[in-house]
Amino acid sequence: MKRIGPSNIKGAIKAPSSKSVMIRAVAASLLADGTSILRSPSYSVDSLAALHIARTLGADISIEDSPKGDSYITIRGNRGLAERQIRGQVLECGESGLCMRMFTPIAGLLDRDIHLEAKGSLVERPVGMVEALSIMGAAVMTSQGFPPVKVKGPIRPGRYEIDGSQTSQFLTGLLMALPLCNGDSEIRVKGLMSKPYIRVTIDVMKRFGVEVLSEEDLSSLYIKGGQEYRAIAYSVEGDWSGASFMLVAGAIAGSITVYGLDMDSYQADKAIIDVLQRAGATVDIGEDRITVAKDELRSFDFFAESSPDLVPPLVTLAAHCRGKSVIHGIKRLRYKESNRLEALAKEFSKMGVGIKAFEDGLEIMGGRVRPSVIDPHNDHRIAMACAVAGLDADGQVVIENPECVAKSYPFFFDDLESSMEGK
Repeated sequence: MKRIGPSNIKGAIKAPSSKSVMIRAVAASLLADGTSILRSPSYSVDSLAALHIARTLGADISIEDSPKGDSYITIRGNRGLAERQIRGQVLECGESGLCMRMFTPIAGLLDRDIHLEAKGSLVERPVGMVEALSIMGAAVMTSQGFPPVKVKGPIRPGRYEIDGSQTSQFLTGLLMALPLCNGDSEIRVKGLMSKPYIRVTIDVMKRFGVEVLSEEDLSSLYIKGGQEYRAIAYSVEGDWSGASFMLVAGAIAGSITVYGLDMDSYQADKAIIDVLQRAGATVDIGEDRITVAKDELRSFDFFAESSPDLVPPLVTLAAHCRGKSVIHGIKRLRYKESNRLEALAKEFSKMGVGIKAFEDGLEIMGGRVRPSVIDPHNDHRIAMACAVAGLDADGQVVIENPECVAKSYPFFFDDLESSMEGK
């Protein structure tokens, strides 16, 4: 358990590396010819799952230390997934929805049976969208739309239409796999959610030498076949999703400076800066750092369809704002590591926060946070949101199962506690 008492926040931290970018870079390195170097890597549980999958699919991977004490990862790829280098047929995805949905079409390049296995909450998360590979020439099977997944390729290039209304992660995998096919492809996407994540995918692919052309709204994407990923040195950028918790901590409990965030990033969650400013926090953006400081906070309205991972830290922010805040466009939160709509409402209610879930959103009344014992529902973002809320509580907030933060931000509590000063 972790106990968070009323504290002032003051100090500077480095943003965690983005697991979302890291996993895409691992996939691109796997598919490349030669050895890539990933600097500032993420060591989150999901990122480690991606590395394990890449090893199984034939990559040689080692973790190294630089003379400056920073670690980096070298990945010698298995160009185009050469069959002779495949080490096994079971890909252990852990609890990573991105790994399962993205690596399924990549594994679909192979003319052999590949099984993708899940653990924990991922067993109950929908993956039925991968069944669309059947129209692309692969044999694919799920357990009534849930893990595990079995796939046997090879997939064929062509013109396809897919549904992107539930997740963009399967589309990410298709975009990464189709350039290796012997023929051009076009994908038309209906109802695409989380468009910024597809822009992240296209950007990572471009860095590794593979091009995707698209309409401005990403409704159609064009992929030339016969392309090759090239091995490169790649720095994994800072994670706006994880850093948002620390930025909110500064806004409600003192001041925090976060280094290593790119204001030009394609990550959707950099929208946290706009929300903090609208809510009245003091935000100072420098060349290589962002400082957020406490001020008189007011309620806000935010449409989170493109940045659902911002919802937990924004609930924490709203709990400390004057008036009623509304966060909407978030019905997909029911299918995350927990049912986040219900989990946020339940746990923040324990803390005395007036919070109400409705079909597509949350209403939060600002007020005082009271002492409580929090069950994070084994959800890293629920644990972090409630911990930050405890910084300005009337007493201690106890977080059960704090280890769940390792899924995305393994050293979150180290960063939080190093910045805390008792009131």
